[in-house]
Amino acid sequence: MIKSKSDYKYYLEADRIAKGYPKNPSFKERVVMIMFPDHVRRFQVLLRKLEYSINCKKGFYSKLRRAFLYRKISRLSFRLGFTIPPNVFGPGLSIAHYGTLLVSVGARVGANCRLHTGVSIATEAGHAAKAPTIGKNCYIGPGVKFYGDITLADGIVIGANAVVNKSFLEPNIAIAGVPAKKIGSFDSTEILIAATDLLESGYDLEELSGLTTKEIKSKIGQNKS
Repeated sequence: MIKSKSDYKYYLEADRIAKGYPKNPSFKERVVMIMFPDHVRRFQVLLRKLEYSINCKKGFYSKLRRAFLYRKISRLSFRLGFTIPPNVFGPGLSIAHYGTLLVSVGARVGANCRLHTGVSIATEAGHAAKAPTIGKNCYIGPGVKFYGDITLADGIVIGANAVVNKSFLEPNIAIAGVPAKKIGSFDSTEILIAATDLLESGYDLEELSGLTTKEIKSKIGQNKS
């Protein structure tokens, strides 16, 4: 959760890395961004700004600015098909595409989540507080449905259209099916960008630009050893 301005900047930077955006775009890249704006990226920036405002800003003028933020994010959410409340996702969020996303206010999702369209992270019917808790470095495929007071460990990959209605406490596995079950072991960092690990690795991020997720993981591992 964002609790300070430094947290706010950290979340923004982690989200940028997770989405694969350049820190210092070239002139050509800037022109493309202006001509074809990424509304999903804009949504994520507004979401973090709203979280910072809710958690850190007090007083009348802050409440007034927050009302305008809510209005902006509400209109953009309608266009994109998102229902995502603040203070659910950790840093390094990567929403792959626009399209229907439904997330309960009671859900909690760890850092570096890769999230595809058609996903529902919902409560148990009739129990607003019984919502899923999902660990860090989790990859959520298209159409996945989560229900109830369940917990997923770190590094879990969830296959497309799975229905997850029970806890999975073993890390670094792949699950799929209706209902979901374990189908094998899997390293999620091979298919998502662990942005927070990159920020804490000590590497120059521009040096890692253009590398595959496997190559980045290898470099980080070498740096830690």
